[in-house]
Amino acid sequence: MDIADWRRKIDEIDQKLVELISQRAKAAHEIGKLKRGSGLPIYEPDRETAVIQHVTGLNAGPLANGDLKRIYERIMDVMRQIQVEEIAPESLSSDGHGAVPGDTEIDTEVND
Repeated sequence: MDIADWRRKIDEIDQKLVELISQRAKAAHEIGKLKRGSGLPIYEPDRETAVIQHVTGLNAGPLANGDLKRIYERIMDVMRQIQVEEIAPESLSSDGHGAVPGDTEIDTEVND
């Protein structure tokens, strides 16, 4: 395969990733509703540790576990934000970016 073929393959994979991340976001939103109704906290460090352990246990490479962990930390940051918006939208700052306990974002101004 040449570069163009590999790029097409990456585009196909990206489409699948977007679909799966969207499904995960819907699940996080629904969990947010349940947490709101039950008074449960948004940030659950034990659950996040379990998720990281689960996905790194599934990892067969070539992606290093540390890299996979960083990717999942970012994913969970976004999912927590979805739950904040579901549970306590009034607690968000005027720019729509409320701080969430456990957020691993170092620089909220960086748009990556």
